[in-house]
Amino acid sequence: MQKKQLGRSGLEVAPLAFGGNVFGFTVDERQSFELLDKFLEKGFNLIDTADSYSRWKPGNKGGESETIIGNWMKRKNNRDKVVLATKVGSDMGDGKKGLSKKYIFEEVEASLKRLQTDHIDLYQSHFDDLDTPVSETIEAYSELIRQGKVKVIGASNLSPERLVESLKFSEKNDLPAYQVLQPEYNLYNRQKFEKEYLQICLEYNLGVINYFPLASGFLTGKYRTEKDLSKSIRGDGIKKYLNARGQRILVALDQVSKKHNSEPAAISLAWLMAQPSITAPIASATNVKQLDTLLTSVDIKLDKDDVDLLNEASSY
Repeated sequence: MQKKQLGRSGLEVAPLAFGGNVFGFTVDERQSFELLDKFLEKGFNLIDTADSYSRWKPGNKGGESETIIGNWMKRKNNRDKVVLATKVGSDMGDGKKGLSKKYIFEEVEASLKRLQTDHIDLYQSHFDDLDTPVSETIEAYSELIRQGKVKVIGASNLSPERLVESLKFSEKNDLPAYQVLQPEYNLYNRQKFEKEYLQICLEYNLGVINYFPLASGFLTGKYRTEKDLSKSIRGDGIKKYLNARGQRILVALDQVSKKHNSEPAAISLAWLMAQPSITAPIASATNVKQLDTLLTSVDIKLDKDDVDLLNEASSY
């Protein structure tokens, strides 16, 4: 499997990342270990999580995903085989959030402890903090890189303006710069990334590891009518895709899937991998069968007709 470089960072990653938002949420530690084992055995290495995963589950407080990943790496003694990505900045409760220097320094220590490691390969600004100048955030990351606690930095959910401001500040002051952007991007939700971020990513050579590559499961083809929404706890969030455009996309996915003897989920990921700006989509699975389907995406080579068909069906 051919690996790709994350931006200009030197980090080499397989073209599909595992999203750790399910760990401690819809899968327990035992199931998480099983999925992570399979992912690594098949030659993949990028695992993405965040300090706040999975705080939204009743009874959780955040940090559950990092804790599970840390326990897994310790038990398997495989830290050197993993490119570990996590994030800081989202709401952890009790006023704990943001991108101030003080908070980043506190939270990186908490993440390192949960992950049971001495460094984070990719540390990302999860959500912007408009009360903190980008200079303070970048300078904080620069210090963590100097200390060896972080190798590379990235951003997610920053406005285009704040992203460019951050990149220019780093450039002007000869400081470490964001090498990675983590935006929402998939066959259905194309417009925001393509119109607002794509050119920035190409100009600054940012690696792109996009989240929700399957539109919360809609692009798996599992949800085709409102009756199907009861199949998952995420069903309510999928209703917005059940419109004429969504149905056109599913029809095109079915057609390409049949041609490649594959599944809509794998074709959706293969379409993303065919985009020159994408380094590795971040996908999650809750069982081995789902994961097996996702992993087949790296072996699917869509031709121009396939890509054109999917582009036309998903045009906005």
